[in-house]
Amino acid sequence: MTISKFVLSAGLCSALFLGACTDPATLNLPSDPNQNAKQGALLGGLVGAGVGAIANNSNPGLGALAGAAVGAAGGGLIGNQLDRQAAELRQQLANQGITVTNAGDRLIVTVPNDISFDTDSATVRPALRADLERVGQNLTRYPNSNVQVIGHTDSDGEASYNQTLSERRAGSVADILQANGVSGARISTIGLGENRPAASNLTPEGKARNRRVDIEIIPNGRT
Repeated sequence: MTISKFVLSAGLCSALFLGACTDPATLNLPSDPNQNAKQGALLGGLVGAGVGAIANNSNPGLGALAGAAVGAAGGGLIGNQLDRQAAELRQQLANQGITVTNAGDRLIVTVPNDISFDTDSATVRPALRADLERVGQNLTRYPNSNVQVIGHTDSDGEASYNQTLSERRAGSVADILQANGVSGARISTIGLGENRPAASNLTPEGKARNRRVDIEIIPNGRT
């Protein structure tokens, strides 16, 4: 089997598999709690197949199959970990305003600024500290990941001030995570100010969505 034939076969298989992994809600089917694990296995298999085919010049078909097996196993493990960690976080967090999103290659814990900081303040409100402490404790149970804490603001006020405020707020959240056992080597902080809005800044509702801190949990080996 040539590389091109294998790649074509893999592409057809992936299309069929991804079709099977379509969001159950769109088909009115029960939710699959292992959906991300399955998708991780598929994507890992495809990547591994490509790498294996290239690495084994003498027998690219065999190399592709070996790479696919290794990649599928690794991708499935990562996907399963994300599914399990997301479920635990949703059960542990008390504030309904905090959301946990499984993006497939990472978890995104979104903390709205309106419930975590007073206006123009980078001090986390006492009522939210307990939930952030739970996030930190969860991260210590899943040590094989890196954590990006990203501060965001709406577009009100000077852009330079918003940039600084977003950095300070990201730092405050990171401090709480580190105080609850998360190694500082795993954590990076980023302030994006008003540069990455999640919604339109033309409405009060959109501005409220844009004022947030995202905690991105990225399994090792992912970027």
